[in-house]
Amino acid sequence: MEKNELIALAWQAAEKAYAPYSNWQVGAAVLGENGTVYTGCNIENASYGLTNCAERTAIFKMVSDGCLKFTAIAVVSGETCNGYPCGACRQVMSEFAAGGSVPVYISGKDGSCLTAAMSDLLPYAFEKETLLK
Repeated sequence: MEKNELIALAWQAAEKAYAPYSNWQVGAAVLGENGTVYTGCNIENASYGLTNCAERTAIFKMVSDGCLKFTAIAVVSGETCNGYPCGACRQVMSEFAAGGSVPVYISGKDGSCLTAAMSDLLPYAFEKETLLK
């Protein structure tokens, strides 16, 4: 799947965001290792700590469908490419990315796009191998 196709699907997901408090709509699309694209949007809550980010929504949908790894992710929001994943999302992304070189596309409405490797976004992630030692 092309980068621009994944970004377009993320924008479609952003339209479904429930963001009455921040008015900041975020969308994400992950390409599962199985070839399926899973999308998600941010879902806010009056109790802010219960809010869920678009990235985690998409990844949790992927996992609940039985796919445990993704090979690319697109995250979109705002006018420019400044809607970077939060720390919690980076950790979840790291857990389910199919390696550190998985591309992360961060895009804004103006068409700008930053492409980063997963390992560049979270160089010292908690990892299963470390925790089991």
